[in-house]
Amino acid sequence: MTKPAPTPAEPAGHALLHNRTVVITAAAGSGIGGSLARRCMLEGAKIVISDAHERRLNETADALAEEFGTRPATFRCDVTNEDDVQALVAGALADLGHIDAWMNNAGLGGNGLITEITDEQWSKVIDVTLTGTFRCLRALLPHLYEQGHGAIVNNASVLGWRAQEKQAHYAAAKAGVMALTRSAAIEAAEFNVRVNAVAPSLAMHANLAKVTPPGLLEELVAKEAFGRAAEPWEIANVMVFLASDLSTYLTGEVISVSSQHA
Repeated sequence: MTKPAPTPAEPAGHALLHNRTVVITAAAGSGIGGSLARRCMLEGAKIVISDAHERRLNETADALAEEFGTRPATFRCDVTNEDDVQALVAGALADLGHIDAWMNNAGLGGNGLITEITDEQWSKVIDVTLTGTFRCLRALLPHLYEQGHGAIVNNASVLGWRAQEKQAHYAAAKAGVMALTRSAAIEAAEFNVRVNAVAPSLAMHANLAKVTPPGLLEELVAKEAFGRAAEPWEIANVMVFLASDLSTYLTGEVISVSSQHA
């Protein structure tokens, strides 16, 4: 494709999460998490948002309050800290009464050749991206089991399937999220709890260029069949679908939200 496809207009809400309660991790800022929080409210949900960055978290909550007239509850949560995760689950339950859907959006990337990645860099990416998702599942699932319903949506990546240099730690973590999703889904099915994941390729947002080596974004965009990156809300839409009643027979699935060439 020589000319990028036009970016579509964001669709209006369709009450897909009307009267549902949703918790979103890593919801601060202009990326997928912030767009997901907005989309959930647009679809009628009452939400709780969390992030490790308290200032940006409150800025996101203030922006949502200005748009929707209701400020979501906020909880600072570092998913590498077990006490933080337990406090988020307890706080969300206290605020919402129950949890219908939980969005595991927290993740950490990086760039480095396998021969150059240190133990510390490897462990940090794995701890946030994979073990952080596991901690949230471990803390949350007993409550969902007890209430007899719930939906969990994890954020993976196409790099869990596809090779890209200097991404070994991130790819390994996201492949782990995919495997964790499938295993959790089997365990949770008897309790009427669904666990799915999305695997985005490239979602463009303001902070992405700051952490991406020069030229890489252009190279990645060129691999997309539409000739453009996804907007964060385009990823959020699929996550909302997986949390909604439109996907009641989906569990253990990883949906690629990507236009990458095969």
